[in-house]
Amino acid sequence: MTWAPEGTKATNMPGMPAMAQAYARWVNSRGGIRGHHLRVLTCNERNDSVSAAQCAQRAVDRGAVAVVGSYSQFGRSFMSPLEVKGVPFIGGYGASDEEFESPLSYPVNGGQASLLAGNGRQLARDCRRVALVRPDTIQGDQMPSLLNSGLENGSRHPAKDIKAPEDGTDYSSAVNRALDGVGADPAVYGKSKAGGKAEGSCVTASLGDHTDAFFDSFRRLQEDSPRVRVASVLGSVGQALVNRTGGRSGPLEGAEITGWYPAAGDSRWAPMRKVINDFAFNDNRIDPADQGAQTTWIAYTVLRSMIEQLDDRGVEDITPHALQTALDRGDRAVDTGGLTPKLRWREDDMLAVQDFPRIVNGTVTYQVVRDGELVSAQHGFVNVTKTLERRRADS
Repeated sequence: MTWAPEGTKATNMPGMPAMAQAYARWVNSRGGIRGHHLRVLTCNERNDSVSAAQCAQRAVDRGAVAVVGSYSQFGRSFMSPLEVKGVPFIGGYGASDEEFESPLSYPVNGGQASLLAGNGRQLARDCRRVALVRPDTIQGDQMPSLLNSGLENGSRHPAKDIKAPEDGTDYSSAVNRALDGVGADPAVYGKSKAGGKAEGSCVTASLGDHTDAFFDSFRRLQEDSPRVRVASVLGSVGQALVNRTGGRSGPLEGAEITGWYPAAGDSRWAPMRKVINDFAFNDNRIDPADQGAQTTWIAYTVLRSMIEQLDDRGVEDITPHALQTALDRGDRAVDTGGLTPKLRWREDDMLAVQDFPRIVNGTVTYQVVRDGELVSAQHGFVNVTKTLERRRADS
């Protein structure tokens, strides 16, 4: 099963179940995975704890062997039904703490923790003052310490913490508080049109689907403030948002973005793009640049690898327990085609990160909006494991 929220007022991830269905059509057109037909169930998680639990229970009731490439913030609600029946949760988006705690969860990225720690390190190079605009939620409450671990890695002061509604439409108040927080008060620096610049002042925003509303407010208020650098994490900002907000002439030009995976234009995404073109049948829910769809692709790559490893061992009956055993044994590391480092979930592969003991991939990528295009800012992956582990030592 793959689940994600669709049609809600907060974050929506319709591309994840759509990607799962396209993946199934692709592998089944080739005879399945070592002869096993892949049947994908989908469920609308609705950004709601009750619906999340219902999706998990439906996966159990329908005999799903795994939940793969899914999105939910409500780990407490969905993980319990899966744990009772021993159903592995493979390659979740990383939106809930339980994905990095449960022994039945096998994450493919470092979740919010690695993105924010990486964004802090990325900003520390040029930013003397940083404001973090984040949702006023339990998930949001973790964000400042994670971003600050990266800033402190670069000997910078902690960010100003600006709380904002998760489902807001006008973020003028948050923009003003953020600009004031980084010393970009127009009364001090003068109008941006007159050339005033608040050197070393940066604002980073992580508001999910509502990041576009924030930057819309930001663009309007920038006329009255000095130009400050902006940043975010992928998942809150992507190429579609850059395009919607004006491309190279918009507020995101020059923005520093931290992601989990290579930039969307990287050739390593070519196999996924081909599957989308050939098997998604013009399904406009799938954006190949969306980190949700990308995570689902990687998660199904893991599932496929595990089924192949079981087949190599002569195991024909693919059950939740068989998959869990294969994942825990880690006979071979999973090669994702360079989209992540090779992945394994043995005890020795877990990183020593407080609150997130199941993280095995502590890498991120640095990207930048240049001429209206989201492109790689530096070659290769950046390992933020030590930054995350230091947060453990300092807390």
